[in-house]
Amino acid sequence: MNLLNSILVGFKEIWAHKFRSLLTMMGIVLGVSSLVAMSALVKGMENGMKEALIAMGGLDKVLLRDQDVPPYQHHLADQAPGRTIKDVYALKRSAPLIRLVSPEMDLQRVRITRAGKTSTPAEFVGVWPEAVAMNLHEIQYGRFFSPIEDENASSVIVIGTRIRDELFGSPEEMGREIVPLGETVNVNGQPFTIIGMFTHYEGERERKERELAKTQPKPEPNGRLRRDRGWGRGRSNWAFRRKNDTAYIPLNTMWVKFRSASGAGNIPDPRLSDIDLKVASLDLLEPALQQARNVLMITHNGIEDFTFQTQENSIENIKITIHNARMSGGIIAAISLLVGGIGIMNIMLASITERIREIGIRKAIGASNTAIFLQIVVESVVIALLGALVGLAASWGLVQLLAALTPTDNSPVITPLAMLVAFAFSAGVGLAAGLFPAFKAARLDPIEALRYE
Repeated sequence: MNLLNSILVGFKEIWAHKFRSLLTMMGIVLGVSSLVAMSALVKGMENGMKEALIAMGGLDKVLLRDQDVPPYQHHLADQAPGRTIKDVYALKRSAPLIRLVSPEMDLQRVRITRAGKTSTPAEFVGVWPEAVAMNLHEIQYGRFFSPIEDENASSVIVIGTRIRDELFGSPEEMGREIVPLGETVNVNGQPFTIIGMFTHYEGERERKERELAKTQPKPEPNGRLRRDRGWGRGRSNWAFRRKNDTAYIPLNTMWVKFRSASGAGNIPDPRLSDIDLKVASLDLLEPALQQARNVLMITHNGIEDFTFQTQENSIENIKITIHNARMSGGIIAAISLLVGGIGIMNIMLASITERIREIGIRKAIGASNTAIFLQIVVESVVIALLGALVGLAASWGLVQLLAALTPTDNSPVITPLAMLVAFAFSAGVGLAAGLFPAFKAARLDPIEALRYE
């Protein structure tokens, strides 16, 4: 009997015992559908994490951080200069593998006011124009300030959409898009002119929350509709919330108006809050960091009071989280598939008992042990593969159901690799489950089989 005939016989056996075969396949169906659906959910979660990571500046961004001096330099701790503008100019001049350098000087506890309304931005930072490219910002209205405005310490400001919403009203509240260019706001009592506004940043989750809020408005106690700005509340959405809650002013303006006399005893504090770097190429990350380190060791007089924080750490954390989620879900799905394999083995043993006389007749007219063995194995694999196909279809429905139950989460993504792995594992389970029944059938004595009643 050739392979095609064996497969056809397998289908006939399944059709002859439809309900029994369906119950047998349920373990495989559940295992495959849960494996594929779990993989889709994890892939959606991974996409959300990477989306937020890219929103904060991309994979080629490196943060220059302060650190305690090493033990062998403790006697020099009081001479550590920290991050200063001198470092920035030195890096731009002497580190060609660093393609972009962006200094930052922030101010805490800032209150931006206008006409009795107040906004407290998550980030109020003095920067160079390079900050737009460094942090992947986009100007939707107006412009960013120029190097000349930075040099002149001009009182200009570029704001995010959340600050606009709190000071001037949101588009939903006002019935139109508010563009506050040319308006004056007070920053801790200092007047600033708005010259630009960033675009509204949102990830997939925020976009879904905003769209859901339009279809299912929630009334507030005062009778007005509650506005969901789409900032999101999940941990993966913090990057977009923060970018929408950012205000930038020229670095020199921050120094002159706010930081020049902010140190202890009104002593000017020249240190920067951050220095962000972008390397020329990710392939040259290590040489670029070594080059930057050599430059900074000179500007810091040999005191190692700094360190580099790359996105590799965040990527590694994402990989660990995703790996753990996949392993836990995969183990559960594998157990379900193994239970399905036990069900297949049980039904094949029952089938052999029912077909002992048939097997005896086939052996009596010349069927070999190998042919009998292959017939049983093929039938077992056919049951498993049918269950896998039904499970793949069920996984699509399960993913759609999960997306409907959690409409604001990142969309699950069914990957071909997950489907292939589930299908191959099902075939392996069917093969393993059919081996013992096949050996038992192949070893039957034809005379004893013909006498069986």
